[in-house]
Amino acid sequence: MRPNPGITIVCLWAAFFATWAGPILQAQTSGSLPQSTGGANIQDSANDLVVAVGKSVLVDCARPVERVAVGSGDLAEATAVSPSEIMINGKAPGETTLIVWQVGGGRQFFNVKVRASNPAANDRLEALRRELRTEFPGQPLHVSAEGGSVFLRGTVKDLESSDRAVQIASTAGKVVNLLYVNVPPPEPQILLKVRFASLDRNLNKQLAINIFSTGAANTIGSITTQQFSPPSLAGTGTSTDPSRFTLSNLLNIFIFRPDINLGATIQALQTNGILQILAEPNLLVANGKQGSFLAGGEYPYPVVQGVGGGAGGNTAISIQFKEFGVRLNFIPTITPRNTIRLQVAPEVSNLDFTNGLTISGFTVPSLASRKVNTEVELSEGQSFAIGGLLDNRETKNLSKIPFIGDVPVLGKLFQSMSKIRTNTELVVIVTPEIVAPIPAGVAPPEVKYPDEFLPPNSGPLTNPGANVTGAKPLPAPPATMPVEQLVQSMQSEQPLNTTSISPGTIYTVPAAGMGAGTTHPGPTPP
Repeated sequence: MRPNPGITIVCLWAAFFATWAGPILQAQTSGSLPQSTGGANIQDSANDLVVAVGKSVLVDCARPVERVAVGSGDLAEATAVSPSEIMINGKAPGETTLIVWQVGGGRQFFNVKVRASNPAANDRLEALRRELRTEFPGQPLHVSAEGGSVFLRGTVKDLESSDRAVQIASTAGKVVNLLYVNVPPPEPQILLKVRFASLDRNLNKQLAINIFSTGAANTIGSITTQQFSPPSLAGTGTSTDPSRFTLSNLLNIFIFRPDINLGATIQALQTNGILQILAEPNLLVANGKQGSFLAGGEYPYPVVQGVGGGAGGNTAISIQFKEFGVRLNFIPTITPRNTIRLQVAPEVSNLDFTNGLTISGFTVPSLASRKVNTEVELSEGQSFAIGGLLDNRETKNLSKIPFIGDVPVLGKLFQSMSKIRTNTELVVIVTPEIVAPIPAGVAPPEVKYPDEFLPPNSGPLTNPGANVTGAKPLPAPPATMPVEQLVQSMQSEQPLNTTSISPGTIYTVPAAGMGAGTTHPGPTPP
Protein backbone atom coordinates (compact mmCIF):
# COMPACT_ATOMS: atom_id res chain seq x y z
CA MET A 1 0.00 0.00 0.00
CA ARG A 2 1.41 3.35 -1.04
CA PRO A 3 1.80 5.64 1.98
CA ASN A 4 -0.06 8.94 2.16
CA PRO A 5 2.03 12.08 2.52
CA GLY A 6 0.31 12.84 5.82
CA ILE A 7 1.49 9.59 7.36
CA THR A 8 3.73 9.88 10.37
CA ILE A 9 6.45 7.23 10.58
CA VAL A 10 8.47 6.41 13.64
CA CYS A 11 11.67 4.53 12.80
CA LEU A 12 14.70 2.78 14.09
CA TRP A 13 14.69 2.56 17.82
CA ALA A 14 18.14 1.13 18.68
CA ALA A 15 18.91 -2.38 19.84
CA PHE A 16 19.00 -0.90 23.32
CA PHE A 17 15.25 -1.55 23.37
CA ALA A 18 15.48 -4.92 21.62
CA THR A 19 13.15 -7.83 22.37
CA TRP A 20 10.93 -6.83 25.26
CA ALA A 21 9.09 -9.68 27.00
CA GLY A 22 5.38 -10.14 26.44
CA PRO A 23 3.17 -11.27 23.59
CA ILE A 24 0.35 -8.76 24.11
CA LEU A 25 -0.33 -5.48 22.35
CA GLN A 26 -2.81 -3.54 24.41
CA ALA A 27 -5.08 -0.72 23.36
CA GLN A 28 -6.94 1.46 25.81
CA THR A 29 -10.31 0.93 24.15
CA SER A 30 -10.01 -2.56 22.68
CA GLY A 31 -8.54 -4.56 25.62
CA SER A 32 -5.89 -7.30 25.36
CA LEU A 33 -4.84 -8.27 21.85
CA PRO A 34 -2.76 -11.19 20.52
CA GLN A 35 0.80 -10.47 19.44
CA SER A 36 2.65 -12.45 16.80
CA THR A 37 6.30 -13.34 17.27
CA GLY A 38 9.02 -12.13 14.98
CA GLY A 39 10.30 -14.18 12.08
CA ALA A 40 10.35 -14.55 8.32
CA ASN A 41 6.84 -15.96 7.99
CA ILE A 42 4.33 -14.09 10.12
CA GLN A 43 0.56 -14.26 10.12
CA ASP A 44 -0.81 -10.75 10.51
CA SER A 45 -3.70 -10.15 12.91
CA ALA A 46 -6.18 -7.29 12.91
CA ASN A 47 -7.60 -5.47 15.92
CA ASP A 48 -10.15 -2.72 16.31
CA LEU A 49 -9.62 0.80 17.62
CA VAL A 50 -12.36 3.37 18.08
CA VAL A 51 -11.63 7.07 18.53
CA ALA A 52 -13.81 10.17 18.33
CA VAL A 53 -13.03 13.24 16.28
CA GLY A 54 -10.83 15.52 18.34
CA LYS A 55 -10.03 12.71 20.81
CA SER A 56 -6.94 10.52 21.25
CA VAL A 57 -6.32 6.85 21.95
CA LEU A 58 -3.06 5.59 23.48
CA VAL A 59 -1.80 2.21 22.25
CA ASP A 60 0.66 0.43 24.59
CA CYS A 61 2.99 -1.99 22.81
CA ALA A 62 4.61 -4.86 24.66
CA ARG A 63 7.86 -4.49 22.67
CA PRO A 64 9.54 -1.55 20.88
CA VAL A 65 8.32 -0.56 17.43
CA GLU A 66 10.34 0.37 14.36
CA ARG A 67 7.74 2.32 12.43
CA VAL A 68 4.00 2.90 12.12
CA ALA A 69 1.77 3.91 9.23
CA VAL A 70 -1.82 5.16 8.93
CA GLY A 71 -3.74 4.41 5.75
CA SER A 72 -5.50 7.79 5.54
CA GLY A 73 -3.89 10.74 7.20
CA ASP A 74 -7.07 12.80 6.65
CA LEU A 75 -8.99 10.56 9.08
CA ALA A 76 -6.42 9.78 11.78
CA GLU A 77 -2.90 10.61 12.81
CA ALA A 78 -0.37 8.33 14.59
CA THR A 79 2.32 9.84 16.79
CA ALA A 80 4.98 7.99 18.78
CA VAL A 81 5.27 9.32 22.33
CA SER A 82 7.71 6.67 23.63
CA PRO A 83 9.50 3.55 22.31
CA SER A 84 6.40 1.44 23.09
CA GLU A 85 3.50 3.94 23.08
CA ILE A 86 1.60 5.25 20.05
CA MET A 87 -1.05 7.96 20.26
CA ILE A 88 -3.87 7.93 17.68
CA ASN A 89 -5.66 11.25 17.08
CA GLY A 90 -9.07 11.34 15.39
CA LYS A 91 -9.38 13.98 12.67
CA ALA A 92 -12.49 13.20 10.59
CA PRO A 93 -15.23 10.52 10.66
CA GLY A 94 -14.41 7.37 8.71
CA GLU A 95 -12.41 4.17 8.80
CA THR A 96 -8.74 3.54 8.07
CA THR A 97 -5.89 1.16 8.93
CA LEU A 98 -2.96 1.40 11.34
CA ILE A 99 0.10 -0.82 10.75
CA VAL A 100 2.78 -1.27 13.43
CA TRP A 101 6.20 -2.79 12.65
CA GLN A 102 7.92 -4.12 15.77
CA VAL A 103 11.56 -4.79 16.46
CA GLY A 104 12.32 -8.29 15.21
CA GLY A 105 10.00 -8.22 12.20
CA GLY A 106 6.60 -8.63 13.83
CA ARG A 107 3.65 -6.66 12.46
CA GLN A 108 0.26 -5.68 13.89
CA PHE A 109 -2.76 -4.38 11.99
CA PHE A 110 -5.48 -2.19 13.51
CA ASN A 111 -8.83 -1.25 12.04
CA VAL A 112 -9.25 2.35 13.15
CA LYS A 113 -12.79 3.72 13.26
CA VAL A 114 -13.11 7.46 13.74
CA ARG A 115 -16.61 8.41 14.80
CA ALA A 116 -18.16 11.85 14.87
CA SER A 117 -17.90 13.74 18.12
CA ASN A 118 -21.08 14.05 20.20
CA PRO A 119 -20.67 16.91 22.67
CA ALA A 120 -23.87 16.11 24.55
CA ALA A 121 -22.91 12.45 24.98
CA ASN A 122 -19.39 13.39 25.95
CA ASP A 123 -20.67 15.81 28.57
CA ARG A 124 -22.99 13.12 29.94
CA LEU A 125 -20.15 10.61 30.18
CA GLU A 126 -17.87 13.16 31.79
CA ALA A 127 -20.53 13.96 34.38
CA LEU A 128 -20.94 10.23 35.00
CA ARG A 129 -17.18 9.83 35.50
CA ARG A 130 -17.18 12.68 38.04
CA GLU A 131 -19.99 11.05 40.00
CA LEU A 132 -18.16 7.71 40.05
CA ARG A 133 -14.92 9.35 41.19
CA THR A 134 -16.80 11.15 43.96
CA GLU A 135 -18.73 8.09 45.11
CA PHE A 136 -15.85 5.60 44.81
CA PRO A 137 -12.61 7.39 45.63
CA GLY A 138 -9.53 5.26 45.06
CA GLN A 139 -11.45 2.63 43.06
CA PRO A 140 -10.44 2.68 39.36
CA LEU A 141 -13.65 2.80 37.30
CA HIS A 142 -13.81 3.42 33.54
CA VAL A 143 -16.90 4.29 31.53
CA SER A 144 -17.36 4.21 27.75
CA ALA A 145 -20.45 4.42 25.55
CA GLU A 146 -21.22 2.71 22.28
CA GLY A 147 -24.52 2.28 20.47
CA GLY A 148 -26.68 3.45 23.37
CA SER A 149 -24.99 1.13 25.89
CA VAL A 150 -22.71 2.15 28.73
CA PHE A 151 -19.77 -0.15 29.39
CA LEU A 152 -18.60 -0.12 33.01
CA ARG A 153 -15.10 -1.46 33.71
CA GLY A 154 -12.70 -1.46 36.62
CA THR A 155 -12.40 -2.98 40.08
CA VAL A 156 -14.56 -2.33 43.14
CA LYS A 157 -14.13 -3.55 46.69
CA ASP A 158 -17.42 -5.41 47.20
CA LEU A 159 -20.76 -6.32 45.67
CA GLU A 160 -22.52 -3.36 47.27
CA SER A 161 -20.13 -1.00 45.49
CA SER A 162 -20.80 -2.84 42.22
CA ASP A 163 -24.56 -2.40 42.62
CA ARG A 164 -24.20 1.30 43.42
CA ALA A 165 -21.90 1.84 40.44
CA VAL A 166 -24.41 0.15 38.12
CA GLN A 167 -27.22 2.31 39.50
CA ILE A 168 -25.20 5.48 38.85
CA ALA A 169 -24.17 4.36 35.35
CA SER A 170 -27.76 3.44 34.43
CA THR A 171 -28.63 7.15 34.33
CA ALA A 172 -26.66 7.36 31.05
CA GLY A 173 -28.21 4.32 29.32
CA LYS A 174 -28.25 0.55 29.35
CA VAL A 175 -25.35 -0.67 31.50
CA VAL A 176 -23.08 -3.58 30.58
CA ASN A 177 -21.44 -4.55 33.87
CA LEU A 178 -17.84 -5.63 33.25
CA LEU A 179 -16.61 -4.84 36.75
CA TYR A 180 -14.28 -6.98 38.80
CA VAL A 181 -14.78 -7.34 42.57
CA ASN A 182 -12.20 -7.93 45.27
CA VAL A 183 -12.61 -11.46 46.60
CA PRO A 184 -14.16 -11.10 50.09
CA PRO A 185 -12.76 -12.85 53.16
CA PRO A 186 -14.45 -16.06 54.38
CA GLU A 187 -17.89 -15.71 55.94
CA PRO A 188 -17.89 -15.64 59.75
CA GLN A 189 -19.09 -18.72 61.61
CA ILE A 190 -21.75 -18.33 64.30
CA LEU A 191 -22.11 -20.70 67.25
CA LEU A 192 -25.56 -20.72 68.85
CA LYS A 193 -25.86 -21.96 72.41
CA VAL A 194 -29.37 -22.84 73.57
CA ARG A 195 -30.29 -23.91 77.08
CA PHE A 196 -33.56 -25.60 78.00
CA ALA A 197 -34.11 -25.64 81.77
CA SER A 198 -37.35 -27.24 82.92
CA LEU A 199 -38.60 -28.27 86.35
CA ASP A 200 -41.90 -30.10 86.84
CA ARG A 201 -43.15 -30.82 90.36
CA ASN A 202 -46.42 -32.45 91.42
CA LEU A 203 -48.10 -33.24 94.71
CA ASN A 204 -50.95 -35.75 94.84
CA LYS A 205 -53.10 -36.39 97.93
CA GLN A 206 -55.84 -39.03 98.09
CA LEU A 207 -58.06 -39.93 101.05
CA ALA A 208 -61.15 -42.20 101.01
CA ILE A 209 -62.76 -45.23 102.69
CA ASN A 210 -65.05 -47.92 101.30
CA ILE A 211 -66.99 -50.02 103.87
CA PHE A 212 -68.63 -53.31 102.91
CA SER A 213 -70.46 -56.07 104.79
CA THR A 214 -70.90 -59.72 103.82
CA GLY A 215 -73.38 -60.44 106.59
CA ALA A 216 -72.66 -58.25 109.58
CA ALA A 217 -75.87 -57.78 111.58
CA ASN A 218 -77.53 -60.01 108.95
CA THR A 219 -76.88 -57.28 106.38
CA ILE A 220 -75.06 -57.43 103.05
CA GLY A 221 -74.04 -54.15 101.44
CA SER A 222 -71.41 -51.43 101.06
CA ILE A 223 -70.94 -47.72 101.66
CA THR A 224 -68.78 -45.90 99.09
CA THR A 225 -68.48 -42.65 97.14
CA GLN A 226 -67.43 -44.64 94.02
CA GLN A 227 -64.32 -42.47 93.60
CA PHE A 228 -61.69 -45.10 94.39
CA SER A 229 -62.63 -48.59 93.09
CA PRO A 230 -65.09 -49.93 95.70
CA PRO A 231 -65.45 -53.73 96.18
CA SER A 232 -68.26 -55.46 94.31
CA LEU A 233 -70.53 -57.94 96.14
CA ALA A 234 -72.17 -61.00 94.58
CA GLY A 235 -74.55 -63.69 95.80
CA THR A 236 -76.57 -64.14 99.01
CA GLY A 237 -74.93 -65.38 102.22
CA THR A 238 -75.92 -68.76 103.81
CA SER A 239 -74.46 -70.81 106.63
CA THR A 240 -72.70 -73.05 104.16
CA ASP A 241 -72.09 -70.59 101.27
CA PRO A 242 -70.96 -67.18 102.55
CA SER A 243 -71.40 -64.16 100.27
CA ARG A 244 -68.63 -63.46 97.87
CA PHE A 245 -67.03 -60.14 97.03
CA THR A 246 -64.58 -59.06 94.35
CA LEU A 247 -61.87 -56.44 94.80
CA SER A 248 -60.61 -54.73 91.66
CA ASN A 249 -58.23 -52.55 93.65
CA LEU A 250 -57.17 -53.13 97.24
CA LEU A 251 -56.13 -49.48 97.35
CA ASN A 252 -53.33 -49.14 99.89
CA ILE A 253 -55.11 -50.28 103.12
CA PHE A 254 -57.38 -53.33 103.26
CA ILE A 255 -59.17 -54.61 106.40
CA PHE A 256 -61.62 -57.52 106.74
CA ARG A 257 -63.03 -59.19 109.87
CA PRO A 258 -64.46 -62.61 108.88
CA ASP A 259 -65.86 -63.14 112.40
CA ILE A 260 -68.18 -60.17 112.02
CA ASN A 261 -68.27 -60.23 108.16
CA LEU A 262 -67.20 -56.57 107.95
CA GLY A 263 -64.38 -55.06 105.89
CA ALA A 264 -63.05 -51.81 104.52
CA THR A 265 -60.66 -50.56 101.82
CA ILE A 266 -58.90 -47.30 102.55
CA GLN A 267 -57.09 -44.97 100.16
CA ALA A 268 -54.71 -42.75 102.13
CA LEU A 269 -51.85 -41.79 99.84
CA GLN A 270 -49.59 -38.78 99.31
CA THR A 271 -47.27 -38.69 96.29
CA ASN A 272 -44.51 -36.22 95.41
CA GLY A 273 -42.98 -36.22 91.93
CA ILE A 274 -40.23 -34.19 90.27
CA LEU A 275 -38.98 -34.03 86.69
CA GLN A 276 -35.86 -32.06 85.77
CA ILE A 277 -34.79 -31.42 82.16
CA LEU A 278 -31.61 -29.64 81.15
CA ALA A 279 -30.74 -29.68 77.45
CA GLU A 280 -27.97 -27.56 75.95
CA PRO A 281 -27.76 -28.04 72.16
CA ASN A 282 -24.92 -26.11 70.48
CA LEU A 283 -24.77 -25.69 66.71
CA LEU A 284 -22.28 -23.95 64.40
CA VAL A 285 -23.40 -22.47 61.08
CA ALA A 286 -22.15 -19.93 58.53
CA ASN A 287 -23.57 -16.42 58.34
CA GLY A 288 -26.98 -16.40 56.68
CA LYS A 289 -27.23 -20.19 56.40
CA GLN A 290 -29.70 -22.49 58.14
CA GLY A 291 -28.62 -25.00 60.75
CA SER A 292 -30.58 -27.97 62.06
CA PHE A 293 -29.88 -30.18 65.07
CA LEU A 294 -31.76 -33.22 66.42
CA ALA A 295 -30.78 -35.43 69.35
CA GLY A 296 -33.53 -37.98 69.78
CA GLY A 297 -35.18 -40.45 67.47
CA GLU A 298 -38.26 -41.41 65.51
CA TYR A 299 -41.16 -43.52 66.67
CA PRO A 300 -43.45 -45.42 64.27
CA TYR A 301 -47.20 -44.96 64.20
CA PRO A 302 -49.80 -46.60 61.94
CA VAL A 303 -51.99 -44.78 59.45
CA VAL A 304 -55.00 -46.82 58.36
CA GLN A 305 -56.01 -46.49 54.71
CA GLY A 306 -58.90 -48.21 52.95
CA VAL A 307 -57.95 -50.35 49.95
CA GLY A 308 -61.04 -52.30 48.94
CA GLY A 309 -64.74 -51.91 49.71
CA GLY A 310 -67.21 -54.48 50.93
CA ALA A 311 -66.98 -57.14 53.60
CA GLY A 312 -64.14 -58.93 51.85
CA GLY A 313 -62.02 -55.84 51.28
CA ASN A 314 -58.61 -55.26 52.78
CA THR A 315 -57.21 -52.38 54.79
CA ALA A 316 -53.74 -50.93 54.23
CA ILE A 317 -51.79 -49.76 57.24
CA SER A 318 -48.95 -47.38 56.43
CA ILE A 319 -46.23 -47.11 59.07
CA GLN A 320 -44.93 -43.56 59.31
CA PHE A 321 -42.39 -41.98 61.62
CA LYS A 322 -42.45 -38.94 63.85
CA GLU A 323 -39.31 -37.28 65.21
CA PHE A 324 -38.87 -36.45 68.88
CA GLY A 325 -36.06 -35.30 71.13
CA VAL A 326 -34.05 -32.09 71.34
CA ARG A 327 -34.38 -30.14 68.08
CA LEU A 328 -32.86 -26.83 67.08
CA ASN A 329 -33.45 -24.91 63.83
CA PHE A 330 -32.07 -21.42 63.33
CA ILE A 331 -30.76 -18.91 60.77
CA PRO A 332 -28.29 -16.25 62.02
CA THR A 333 -27.55 -13.11 60.00
CA ILE A 334 -24.94 -10.49 60.84
CA THR A 335 -26.42 -7.02 60.31
CA PRO A 336 -24.55 -3.84 59.28
CA ARG A 337 -24.84 -2.77 62.94
CA ASN A 338 -22.58 -5.71 63.89
CA THR A 339 -25.48 -7.39 65.66
CA ILE A 340 -26.85 -10.86 64.99
CA ARG A 341 -30.44 -11.21 63.80
CA LEU A 342 -31.55 -14.67 64.85
CA GLN A 343 -34.47 -16.73 63.60
CA VAL A 344 -34.61 -19.60 66.05
CA ALA A 345 -37.02 -22.46 66.74
CA PRO A 346 -35.84 -24.70 69.61
CA GLU A 347 -37.93 -27.66 70.74
CA VAL A 348 -37.79 -30.42 73.35
CA SER A 349 -40.22 -33.34 73.07
CA ASN A 350 -40.54 -36.79 74.61
CA LEU A 351 -42.90 -39.74 74.30
CA ASP A 352 -45.88 -39.72 76.63
CA PHE A 353 -47.56 -43.14 76.85
CA THR A 354 -49.88 -41.99 79.64
CA ASN A 355 -51.84 -39.81 77.24
CA GLY A 356 -51.39 -42.15 74.29
CA LEU A 357 -54.04 -43.63 72.06
CA THR A 358 -54.84 -47.28 71.34
CA ILE A 359 -56.51 -48.08 68.02
CA SER A 360 -57.17 -51.66 66.92
CA GLY A 361 -54.43 -52.96 69.17
CA PHE A 362 -51.87 -50.34 68.15
CA THR A 363 -50.65 -48.06 70.94
CA VAL A 364 -49.70 -44.64 69.67
CA PRO A 365 -47.95 -42.46 72.26
CA SER A 366 -48.48 -38.75 72.40
CA LEU A 367 -45.71 -36.16 72.43
CA ALA A 368 -45.06 -33.89 75.38
CA SER A 369 -43.25 -30.96 73.79
CA ARG A 370 -41.91 -27.55 74.68
CA LYS A 371 -41.13 -25.36 71.69
CA VAL A 372 -40.37 -21.74 70.82
CA ASN A 373 -40.38 -20.04 67.42
CA THR A 374 -39.23 -16.43 67.37
CA GLU A 375 -36.86 -13.87 65.85
CA VAL A 376 -34.56 -11.69 67.99
CA GLU A 377 -31.55 -9.42 67.50
CA LEU A 378 -28.63 -9.24 69.90
CA SER A 379 -24.90 -8.63 69.95
CA GLU A 380 -22.24 -11.30 70.10
CA GLY A 381 -22.03 -12.97 73.50
CA GLN A 382 -25.29 -11.45 74.74
CA SER A 383 -28.11 -13.71 75.92
CA PHE A 384 -31.87 -13.59 75.66
CA ALA A 385 -34.44 -15.60 77.56
CA ILE A 386 -36.64 -16.15 74.52
CA GLY A 387 -39.15 -18.37 76.31
CA GLY A 388 -40.40 -18.72 79.84
CA LEU A 389 -43.23 -20.48 81.65
CA LEU A 390 -44.40 -20.49 85.26
CA ASP A 391 -47.45 -22.72 85.59
CA ASN A 392 -49.14 -23.52 88.93
CA ARG A 393 -52.23 -25.72 88.94
CA GLU A 394 -54.37 -27.27 91.67
CA THR A 395 -57.13 -29.80 91.04
CA LYS A 396 -59.37 -30.91 93.92
CA ASN A 397 -62.16 -33.51 93.77
CA LEU A 398 -64.38 -34.04 96.85
CA SER A 399 -67.09 -36.71 96.96
CA LYS A 400 -69.40 -37.46 99.92
CA ILE A 401 -72.64 -39.13 100.80
CA PRO A 402 -75.34 -36.51 101.37
CA PHE A 403 -76.39 -35.65 104.94
CA ILE A 404 -74.28 -38.27 106.68
CA GLY A 405 -71.15 -36.98 104.99
CA ASP A 406 -71.75 -33.58 106.65
CA VAL A 407 -71.77 -34.93 110.18
CA PRO A 408 -68.71 -33.66 112.11
CA VAL A 409 -65.92 -36.20 112.65
CA LEU A 410 -68.09 -39.19 111.72
CA GLY A 411 -68.84 -37.71 108.32
CA LYS A 412 -65.17 -38.15 107.27
CA LEU A 413 -65.86 -41.87 106.93
CA PHE A 414 -68.36 -41.10 104.20
CA GLN A 415 -66.17 -38.73 102.17
CA SER A 416 -63.42 -39.14 99.61
CA MET A 417 -60.96 -36.50 98.49
CA SER A 418 -58.33 -36.20 95.74
CA LYS A 419 -56.05 -33.15 95.44
CA ILE A 420 -53.43 -32.67 92.71
CA ARG A 421 -50.99 -29.77 92.62
CA THR A 422 -48.56 -29.20 89.74
CA ASN A 423 -45.83 -26.64 89.31
CA THR A 424 -43.93 -26.19 86.02
CA GLU A 425 -41.02 -23.82 85.48
CA LEU A 426 -39.42 -23.49 82.04
CA VAL A 427 -36.86 -21.10 80.57
CA VAL A 428 -35.17 -21.08 77.15
CA ILE A 429 -31.99 -18.99 76.80
CA VAL A 430 -30.04 -18.36 73.57
CA THR A 431 -26.49 -17.01 73.24
CA PRO A 432 -24.82 -16.49 69.83
CA GLU A 433 -21.07 -16.24 69.43
CA ILE A 434 -18.85 -15.54 66.42
CA VAL A 435 -16.11 -18.16 66.47
CA ALA A 436 -13.08 -19.10 64.40
CA PRO A 437 -11.87 -22.61 63.51
CA ILE A 438 -9.50 -24.43 65.81
CA PRO A 439 -5.96 -23.79 64.49
CA ALA A 440 -4.17 -26.61 62.73
CA GLY A 441 -2.10 -28.70 65.10
CA VAL A 442 -4.25 -27.90 68.15
CA ALA A 443 -6.09 -30.86 69.65
CA PRO A 444 -9.88 -30.49 69.33
CA PRO A 445 -12.05 -30.86 72.44
CA GLU A 446 -13.15 -34.38 73.28
CA VAL A 447 -15.64 -36.06 75.57
CA LYS A 448 -14.17 -37.12 78.92
CA TYR A 449 -15.02 -40.80 79.23
CA PRO A 450 -15.08 -42.29 82.73
CA ASP A 451 -13.46 -45.53 81.52
CA GLU A 452 -10.65 -46.03 79.04
CA PHE A 453 -11.24 -47.83 75.77
CA LEU A 454 -9.25 -50.81 74.65
CA PRO A 455 -6.07 -49.79 72.78
CA PRO A 456 -6.47 -49.97 68.98
CA ASN A 457 -4.77 -52.69 66.99
CA SER A 458 -3.49 -50.17 64.46
CA GLY A 459 -2.31 -46.61 64.65
CA PRO A 460 -4.49 -43.58 63.97
CA LEU A 461 -6.12 -43.60 60.55
CA THR A 462 -4.71 -40.76 58.46
CA ASN A 463 -4.51 -39.93 54.78
CA PRO A 464 -1.06 -40.04 53.18
CA GLY A 465 0.61 -36.71 52.55
CA ALA A 466 1.32 -34.95 49.28
CA ASN A 467 4.76 -36.58 49.14
CA VAL A 468 3.00 -39.94 48.69
CA THR A 469 -0.06 -39.02 46.64
CA GLY A 470 1.70 -36.42 44.50
CA ALA A 471 -1.13 -33.96 45.07
CA LYS A 472 -0.37 -30.41 44.07
CA PRO A 473 -0.96 -27.61 46.56
CA LEU A 474 -4.08 -25.53 46.07
CA PRO A 475 -3.51 -22.34 44.09
CA ALA A 476 -3.71 -19.06 45.90
CA PRO A 477 -7.17 -17.45 45.73
CA PRO A 478 -7.46 -14.66 43.15
CA ALA A 479 -7.48 -11.08 44.36
CA THR A 480 -10.42 -10.13 42.13
CA MET A 481 -13.03 -11.86 40.01
CA PRO A 482 -15.95 -10.82 37.79
CA VAL A 483 -19.14 -9.78 39.52
CA GLU A 484 -21.26 -12.59 38.08
CA GLN A 485 -18.70 -15.22 39.12
CA LEU A 486 -18.61 -13.93 42.70
CA VAL A 487 -22.41 -13.82 42.92
CA GLN A 488 -22.63 -17.39 41.64
CA SER A 489 -20.06 -18.60 44.18
CA MET A 490 -22.08 -17.06 47.03
CA GLN A 491 -25.31 -18.83 46.12
CA SER A 492 -26.54 -21.58 48.41
CA GLU A 493 -25.61 -25.11 47.47
CA GLN A 494 -28.18 -27.79 46.79
CA PRO A 495 -29.72 -29.00 50.07
CA LEU A 496 -28.49 -32.28 51.47
CA ASN A 497 -30.60 -35.36 50.86
CA THR A 498 -31.07 -36.75 54.36
CA THR A 499 -33.62 -39.42 53.36
CA SER A 500 -32.04 -42.76 54.22
CA ILE A 501 -35.16 -44.96 54.49
CA SER A 502 -38.53 -45.09 52.82
CA PRO A 503 -41.21 -42.90 54.39
CA GLY A 504 -43.31 -45.87 55.39
CA THR A 505 -43.95 -49.58 55.03
CA ILE A 506 -47.44 -50.66 54.00
CA TYR A 507 -49.02 -53.75 55.53
CA THR A 508 -52.19 -55.11 53.94
CA VAL A 509 -54.44 -56.91 56.42
CA PRO A 510 -58.05 -58.13 56.35
CA ALA A 511 -60.53 -55.34 57.00
CA ALA A 512 -62.61 -57.30 59.47
CA GLY A 513 -60.09 -58.51 61.98
CA MET A 514 -57.11 -56.22 61.46
CA GLY A 515 -55.07 -59.33 62.12
CA ALA A 516 -52.10 -60.88 60.38
CA GLY A 517 -52.06 -60.59 56.63
CA THR A 518 -49.76 -60.28 53.68
CA THR A 519 -46.85 -57.90 54.16
CA HIS A 520 -45.82 -55.72 51.24
CA PRO A 521 -42.63 -53.72 51.60
CA GLY A 522 -42.80 -50.03 50.96
CA PRO A 523 -41.07 -48.17 48.13
CA THR A 524 -37.38 -48.67 47.56
CA PRO A 525 -35.27 -45.99 49.29
CA PRO A 526 -33.80 -43.41 46.91
